[in-house]
Amino acid sequence: MSLDVDALLAPPSPVAARALDAARTWSSPALVNHCLRSWAWASLLAPSVGLDPDRELLFVATMLHDLGVTPPFDAHAVPFEDAGGAVGSVFALGAGWDPIRARRVGEVIERHMWTSVDPALDAEGHLLEVATSLDVSGVGFERWDADDLRAVTNAVPRLDFSATFDGLVHEQAGRKPSSSSARLDGSGNVAAGGERWDTFLAS
Repeated sequence: MSLDVDALLAPPSPVAARALDAARTWSSPALVNHCLRSWAWASLLAPSVGLDPDRELLFVATMLHDLGVTPPFDAHAVPFEDAGGAVGSVFALGAGWDPIRARRVGEVIERHMWTSVDPALDAEGHLLEVATSLDVSGVGFERWDADDLRAVTNAVPRLDFSATFDGLVHEQAGRKPSSSSARLDGSGNVAAGGERWDTFLAS
């Protein structure tokens, strides 16, 4: 059965739809597409690894997880994932979520830059970390169906995501040398991930 990409990408609730609106307002098209693909990768992976995430929470966190690299929300000294986590929590509070659930949005966003997240600790954080690792660094293609990867990427293309995000991460690393951005920048995985995706999509 072919993948219903439209259904896959649809926000699971009205609050989730507002999070997508926020991403589209403050982020470039390439960054929005990265968020949507990351949601798709997380959603497709979850049942294969026995996880049943809070879909609304995961969608909101995924849409807002990179707002910390955008000029309006970039914090000079704070790692971008911490800045984005704060934005996510504020968004959730404004949407009427209780403080504990709103803080969970921040945790998921902060943890997506960990080198790994134990699913027993944080199912949504684990899924976002693994999904963004695939989309940014081209890590773990074998965990997803190749046709699904191509179908989603055809619907929400990569555009200039790798080059743009590489530049943003490099700029963050220069100002925040002890941050996870500096670790990612030093690894070269953003540029390498773009090349891995180009190779995969051309195969």
